[in-house]
Amino acid sequence: MTMLTPRTPAKLAPPGRSRRERKAAELESRTRLVGERLTAISARSGVQVLQEVDASTAGLTHAEAALRLERHGPNVVAQERAPRWYVQLAKAFWNPFIAVLVFLAAVMYWQDPEDPGVVILSVMVGISGLLRFWQEFRSGRAADALKQLVTTTCAVQRRAGSGSAPTTFEVPMHQVVPGDVVKLAAGDLIPADLRIVTAKDLSVAQAALSGESLPVAKADTRAPDLGRPDTTDPVEADNLALMGTSVTSGTATGVVVATGADTYFGSMAGSLVGERPQTNFDTGVRRVSFLLIRFMLVMVPVVFMINGFTKGDWDEAFLFGIAVAVGLTPEMLPMVVSANLARGAVAMSRHKVVVKRLNAIQNLGAMDVLCTDKTGTLTEDRVVLDRYLDVHGQEDGEVLEYGYLNSHFQTGLKNLMDQAVIDRVDEAEEVVVDARFSMVDEIPFDFARRRMTVVLDRNSVVGDFGRSEHIMITKGAVEEVLDLCTHMTGRGERVELTEQLRWHVTRIAEDNNRQGLRVLAVATRTIDTPRETYSVADEDRLTLVGFLAFLDPPKADAARALQGLSDKGIAVKVVTGDNELVAARVCTDVGIDVGQVVLGSGTDGLGDAELRALAARTTVFAKVNPVQKARIVRALQADGHTVGFLGDGINDAAALRDADVGISVDTAVDIAKESADIILLEKDLTVLEQGVVQGRTTFGNTVKYIKMTASSNFGNVFSVLVASAFIPFQPMLAIMLLVQNLVYDISQLATPWDRMDEEYLRKPRNWDAKGIGRFMVTIGPVSSIFDISMFLIMWHVFEANSTASQSLFQSGWFIEGLLSQTLIVHMIRTRKIPFIQSRASWPVMVMTVLAVLTGLWLPFSPLAPSLGFVALPASYFPWLIGVLLAYCTLTQLVKTWYIRKFNTWL
Repeated sequence: MTMLTPRTPAKLAPPGRSRRERKAAELESRTRLVGERLTAISARSGVQVLQEVDASTAGLTHAEAALRLERHGPNVVAQERAPRWYVQLAKAFWNPFIAVLVFLAAVMYWQDPEDPGVVILSVMVGISGLLRFWQEFRSGRAADALKQLVTTTCAVQRRAGSGSAPTTFEVPMHQVVPGDVVKLAAGDLIPADLRIVTAKDLSVAQAALSGESLPVAKADTRAPDLGRPDTTDPVEADNLALMGTSVTSGTATGVVVATGADTYFGSMAGSLVGERPQTNFDTGVRRVSFLLIRFMLVMVPVVFMINGFTKGDWDEAFLFGIAVAVGLTPEMLPMVVSANLARGAVAMSRHKVVVKRLNAIQNLGAMDVLCTDKTGTLTEDRVVLDRYLDVHGQEDGEVLEYGYLNSHFQTGLKNLMDQAVIDRVDEAEEVVVDARFSMVDEIPFDFARRRMTVVLDRNSVVGDFGRSEHIMITKGAVEEVLDLCTHMTGRGERVELTEQLRWHVTRIAEDNNRQGLRVLAVATRTIDTPRETYSVADEDRLTLVGFLAFLDPPKADAARALQGLSDKGIAVKVVTGDNELVAARVCTDVGIDVGQVVLGSGTDGLGDAELRALAARTTVFAKVNPVQKARIVRALQADGHTVGFLGDGINDAAALRDADVGISVDTAVDIAKESADIILLEKDLTVLEQGVVQGRTTFGNTVKYIKMTASSNFGNVFSVLVASAFIPFQPMLAIMLLVQNLVYDISQLATPWDRMDEEYLRKPRNWDAKGIGRFMVTIGPVSSIFDISMFLIMWHVFEANSTASQSLFQSGWFIEGLLSQTLIVHMIRTRKIPFIQSRASWPVMVMTVLAVLTGLWLPFSPLAPSLGFVALPASYFPWLIGVLLAYCTLTQLVKTWYIRKFNTWL
């Protein structure tokens, strides 16, 4: 994987850091207080909890529920709502270049209300803002539509009156109140924070809160009742089911102890709404904008003063200064950026990606670090049986057969691991259940025993007394099953389980745990005196036969996708709430160089500088909570990296907001989707890789336009300064400058449809204001050399050297200036030799031809008199061709030198 190289933190550290730190502290404090209250509830008995919330197992009456709904409010968490359409519209026009253009248009209108330049500028501003508004408004509506996929009702037990029998109702989740008794079954979303009152075979998927890939068992008893200490983390409490999680198997009844913002989910969500931090894109575009504006503020007064003093007409000098200001302003930049981003959003939508915030596309191209969770991204988000081992750690089909019989014959709800065993056998057809076995009895799973047992009649065996043989098969947690075993089978022999052998088999299980596998033990017992019913007391004198090991397998294409991201200069860091063993195993399987896994607790207490160093050298973070995830993201940003974060849980929401580009999926919790900038309709890193390419193409075309326009405009202004100082008339009329600028800018509207060279797409791309300034002052004056050459040609060859012949001079420079600007696009758009090694896309070629033809036509058109043009003699055009060819040749030579000197171009 790509190694991280620290950049210059002081210069590139994202702004608003103190505000973000305060937000993180607020999140941490509120979450801690809610967690302490929930763990205190977990430590109390179910009867005590029911008393505290003034409820009973029969449920609330409808009247009580209505009063509590009024008192506590709806069961909803804080959500970031899209602003009203008119607010979005106003924000679409909030851009420094648009502000400059509006100001210039106002000045021109004040000077002359009928000036056509006012209309030209107004059209530019309107198209740019409306294009951005429409794309973001449409994307926001598409993202809102995804919320309709989420289940919104739950089963609640309520009564008509105090003496009435309880009835189960399906009610909207937002109407659940504290004290409600909720019934849960497989597939249900947990609507609020619940204290479990009754449970049977209950397993809950908590990945949205904890990041743990496999479901966890839940019960209706306190930890001390099971011989375990109370936890300080409500997610780990055995008798709590929290909002944002879901039931994978079993049934349960729970009493609601918290709703809405008072839930563990809500405590985190409440701190995530509000103003978003500025991203890398926002910072970069602001720097570039103000660089160009500062340059304009210096050059325009100089042009104005020189023209005023040399020509004596201050009104004309003022208008000319305004025209130069318009010429210096890349007025189409907002439109080109918007068109680039809109085109990128459309292209990404074809790959099942919804772009909520257009700026995220360019951030995706600039991204050089991707932080991602593990479950569902690197893995398939399902449980599979990875191996079945005997007591010596060797694969053994007999172990699989016994595990299959246990899972197949149990009558309760099969959990994910039972189904994984059955699926493995069905796929391999390794075990056939036929008339050899029939069900006798079962001892169901319970949370205290952590195992389940079936008793089967082995019909094909007839004992000494003419009776069928009963076999007991127990499957469950290694420690609990092993405590019941007195013997083990290995290599075909049944031997006594001595302390040394017990240590040996325990080590086999632990070795598999260390490889990130969830391990269950399988044991059997042949019943000497068969009977019809069995109890927990019969689960003794078992013989250990081996182990079943499960995992959430890596995606088949994960390794290829990660390598593709690495080839494009993106370092992938796994930041997961799952345990370090599972994380290390999965990362190793997909080709990530794991190195030293750092636990989230290991980041606590570190200063900012220490965390930056740790984040730079660490690839895998495990057991990370939401606050720690966000802090890791900020540490990477402070080191100068553009950071993307891919996650789908409430525990990812803070990091999604703080990242330069937050990426989520349509199946994510609402708060994660709202915090994200991009939503994937498939949780697939391959889709991301395609998005990165699109982002870099978008960014490259934007930078291409800025550098072409800035260098060309700088060259024109430099030429104007020279001409103004030595020529007794205006080198070009203000209206000519505006028309030239308009034709050139219209030709650049095809830039978003241009292609980028393959070499450009291989590396992350970022804003470089200093580089743009350097490019502008290096390449721009090259055009001035040939502008001055054309001045001399018009002055001496065509004798346009007096006020009477100024129109001829201005027309000749207009055509040369427009054609050189238009043709130089092809020189600048690639670091290769244009037309030979790299050709522009056909839209760019078409617009180039149209711009050239327009420039050649205007001096001969019916519009010529009103614009101040005159027809040029035929002898002008050979000189024009010679100047343009010399210009392209010198530009290519300067480009070659520039690339060697600075090792960069676009």
